[in-house]
Amino acid sequence: MTVQTVIETRVKGLTFATIPAGEGLAKALAMPRGDIIDLISDSKLKGRGGAGFPTGLKWNLAAAEKRTPKYLICNADEGEPGTFKDRVILTDYADLVIEGMTIGARAIGAALGLIYLRAEYAYLKPHLEEVIEARRGQGLLGKNIGGVDGFDFDVVVGLGAGAYVCGEETALIESLEGFRGEPRNRPPFPVVSGFLHRPSVINNVETLAWVACILAKGAEWFKSSGTATSTGRKLFSISGDCARPGVYEFPFGITIAELLEEVGGENAKAVQVGGASGRCVPRSAFSRRIAFEDVPTGGSIIVIGPGRDMLEVAHNLLEFFVDESCGQCTPCRLGNAKLLEGVEMLMEGTCTSEYLHDLRALCNTMQVASKCGLGQTSSVAFCSILDSFGDEILGHAGRVR
Repeated sequence: MTVQTVIETRVKGLTFATIPAGEGLAKALAMPRGDIIDLISDSKLKGRGGAGFPTGLKWNLAAAEKRTPKYLICNADEGEPGTFKDRVILTDYADLVIEGMTIGARAIGAALGLIYLRAEYAYLKPHLEEVIEARRGQGLLGKNIGGVDGFDFDVVVGLGAGAYVCGEETALIESLEGFRGEPRNRPPFPVVSGFLHRPSVINNVETLAWVACILAKGAEWFKSSGTATSTGRKLFSISGDCARPGVYEFPFGITIAELLEEVGGENAKAVQVGGASGRCVPRSAFSRRIAFEDVPTGGSIIVIGPGRDMLEVAHNLLEFFVDESCGQCTPCRLGNAKLLEGVEMLMEGTCTSEYLHDLRALCNTMQVASKCGLGQTSSVAFCSILDSFGDEILGHAGRVR
């Protein structure tokens, strides 16, 4: 059995499978636009891509803009290492995602939706276009959707540029416009000046699927799971040194220990939460909860077994960032290379304690001075590994002079 097959066989029991098709959109079409936004705001739905920005607030800001046309963009550029749950949603629940896009378009007044699909997921493009065409035939996309005069909205699929940085919303917009995928200066933010410099909302695949669920089942239903700050449930891509990798759905607030028990990773020495840009949590902190107010994540959970060398883990993550930095800003372009160089010096036993201190200072500089989230978070894993596994890393004979 291949790893791919193992991952796919773990996907079961998702809430999305219980949502009646079209119910959320039907309810949205019977509501004033402002009430749709109020409902999403009341649910306290936060973006499931990792940043956790309140969805209702984002929609409200875009709805308030007077300039048209407006756009709603689905960020399907799932490039974070260890993340594959959006692929599952697009494969099995594409209708729900597009329904969420249509509801969002109704709320903000958008006439066109764009799905920015990860280049490596090109095989999903025909499937998504089939779903879109079927919805057009059912009167759920196109002119006068659902019989509502004047509600015109359609969706097109665009392929990503194959770059990690294009997951950042302004770099994604640049790529959609046909330019090199590099982050823009902000402000203005996309809700004011996004695609083609018009008001644009960008939501993650999972976020949009939950929108359709919330319209169908209500805000109180959604808030019945999770925590007061992190409401609802979340899909997790779980991989690494565990017996049962796959896509799982858990309520926000689950402890890392509880999650590991579900996936057969009880013996882990650490968990990388949030992918390469996330935090490495040691065994001593497995009682912490996965939630925006504690340990946040866009969905990636990488289990690190007891036999792993944490310095090698840091090296692997930093190699990724050196390769994926767009090079636009100096803190990220040079900073990641210097951190990788420092890890290699540690491996060779040529790093001094003074230089290690300088690397920590560099991490702080990168977090405050980098232009986008890539450079602002690329040092987080290295710092957390150094903080939690300093004895292991530095205890090896000859690693620090």
